[in-house]
Amino acid sequence: MDHSAQLGTERIGRLLVQMSAPAMVGLVVQALYNLTDTIFVGRGVGSLAIAGIAVSFPVQILVMAIAQTFGIGAASIVSRALGAGDQARARKTLGNLFSVILLSSGIIAILGTLYLQPLLRLSGATETILPYGADYLGIILLGTPFFLFAMATNAVVRGEGNARVAMGTMVISGLLNIALDPLFIYGLGMGVRGAALATVIAQATTVVYLVYYFASPRTSLRVRLSDFRLDGRIVGESFSVGIGSGLRVAAGSITVVLLNNTLALYGGDLAIAAYGLINRITMFLFLPMIGIGQGMMPIVGYNYGARRLNRARDAIWQATLASTAMSVAAMVILLAFPGFLLRVFTDDAELIALAVPAARLIVIVFPTVGFQLVAAAVFQALGRPAPAMVLALLRQVLLLAPLVFLLPRFLGLTGAWLAFPIADGVAGAVTLALTIPAVRALRDPPQEVAGAAVVEPAEP
Repeated sequence: MDHSAQLGTERIGRLLVQMSAPAMVGLVVQALYNLTDTIFVGRGVGSLAIAGIAVSFPVQILVMAIAQTFGIGAASIVSRALGAGDQARARKTLGNLFSVILLSSGIIAILGTLYLQPLLRLSGATETILPYGADYLGIILLGTPFFLFAMATNAVVRGEGNARVAMGTMVISGLLNIALDPLFIYGLGMGVRGAALATVIAQATTVVYLVYYFASPRTSLRVRLSDFRLDGRIVGESFSVGIGSGLRVAAGSITVVLLNNTLALYGGDLAIAAYGLINRITMFLFLPMIGIGQGMMPIVGYNYGARRLNRARDAIWQATLASTAMSVAAMVILLAFPGFLLRVFTDDAELIALAVPAARLIVIVFPTVGFQLVAAAVFQALGRPAPAMVLALLRQVLLLAPLVFLLPRFLGLTGAWLAFPIADGVAGAVTLALTIPAVRALRDPPQEVAGAAVVEPAEP
């Protein structure tokens, strides 16, 4: 079944809603199970357990970065290939993605398990936090193949234009995780290990669903055994196009490691737990904006491949407006109601008192975040890895990490929180400077607009 034809014909506004809404729903449900993990663990085990999940997060982010790199890269190739009518290249790309997932997930699971405690200490785990982190991350690492497969191939499903199936995979795993959390954490008394086990089982269920989908007539990407043979050109292009997204995610891991170590020095275990909560909440508020970018990518990629540049440009502008409005709303929510949101996770008054002012400082330049997320997706959809990589490194590596390292030396714990709005403001200005010229250049040639060659006027 060909789901991609609508990408070149449907009205852009309606198409953006059709593609983005399922992505947003799926992402929100996925985030809900991350939030419920934290809620159940925080209320059932305590603040140190929250910190244990927080120091495990950088390792999970690195796994996510690999999935994003090859998944987003493959999705971009698939969208452009379908737009150009090259079904064989699209199928070959998916087969190569399967092979890369199998190889990389095995390596990560083995090495991560062997070096579990050093990884957690590097992530900022203190001796009191370490046991909780080891219990949680040890199980998560064993589920790496499921996590990688689910995230990477989900991007390809969206790239094919089947946003509802992409949403369904995330909804299934999210709801199952939410249902299993209280059973394992409370009913079986497994604590943080129960939260991790619920996550792994949920991801494994998603993999079963995706394998069934790719083996069914519902997709036009039915791979053959020969498609699994690695093609250096396809793997290289997937990597180069997706590395911007992967670096953006990996940079988040580096920053969290640096931040956790800084917080341990200037604020102790409680400061690490505070940032763990703030990070969960802000990531949840980011998700609608990420969904807009994910919904926009196949539209832009398909129409760019089909040389319908005006449609690609219109999709970018509409996505930018929507994501900016969402980022403004996120800022208002966290400025107005930080205490209410934090109390959902914990009733620790000291922890809440520390986290409320920190949350307000972190979000004061949030309105720039929406178009930053869309801009990164634009360059990936167009198959332009260089600017995508610059945008990926800019906020987290080039700005936030140095600021997190330097500012606390002069301003203490407050300096760590102030690093976020400063980085967001500067990154937003640079993003605009890179993106506006690229989008303005997306205009149909006159002969394509008219549907035929332009006839020059005769000379008098």
